[in-house]
Amino acid sequence: MEPRGLDELKRWFDDYTNRFFGQDEYVNLHLRMKQEHTRRTCEEMFYLVGRLSLDENQMRVAEMVALLHDVGRFPQFSLYRTYNDLRSVNHGCLGVEVLDREGVLEDLAAEERLWVRTAVAHHGQKALPKGLDDRTLLFLKLIRDADKLDILRIVSDIYRRRKEDPKGFSFEMELPDESRISPQVLNAVLNGQPIEYSRLRVFNDMRLCQIGWVYDLNFAASVERFHARNYLDDLLGYLPQTPDIAEVRRRISGYIDTRLAQQP
Repeated sequence: MEPRGLDELKRWFDDYTNRFFGQDEYVNLHLRMKQEHTRRTCEEMFYLVGRLSLDENQMRVAEMVALLHDVGRFPQFSLYRTYNDLRSVNHGCLGVEVLDREGVLEDLAAEERLWVRTAVAHHGQKALPKGLDDRTLLFLKLIRDADKLDILRIVSDIYRRRKEDPKGFSFEMELPDESRISPQVLNAVLNGQPIEYSRLRVFNDMRLCQIGWVYDLNFAASVERFHARNYLDDLLGYLPQTPDIAEVRRRISGYIDTRLAQQP
């Protein structure tokens, strides 16, 4: 992949995503957020590939994956006014459809197209698919980590702003904001198990699910970012301070210590 191809792709991304802005400021707000998320995900990717010492071509492919991973979010939110895949469409699969329809990947080598299409299609899935070769799996793991790291930053900011100004809060909220936590979600996080989004019942379930993402970070450098930014204490602070939550803090803190001691 040539450097000039990446520059052209950045211009295409800006042109494509700007197509979906219109008169609906609620939609515009969420689309701007996704554009900004994409830029920051690229920054997270730069950090991770630097830590892994990839070669220049691999770094460019990784940046391409970061740039394109959420292209499906733009037609999704424009049409359905939600980012909830269960209530609309799978945004990863939609993203691949967009790339194919727009001919974005035509100039890439066949193996590079495979890496990008697989990463876009599966970056938001609950678990890694089986049977991928090592290089395809590498790019998928990278984008899953980079994506989660910036989403954690986003939700931390959203929760803070909502707490400070609940009446002025205008972001999508699809779960009731009740004080309870669903037992199955709590048990999954306590045991380091993945959670089906369909099992989330209240907003605290979503917060706890996001905290549990630390178990799904693939690289020690990502766990370091999670720890250095204090996401555990920050996000736990929005949950009821019960003995169960204290146990979540204890177990995840222990897990982080263990991962960081087992570099890389």
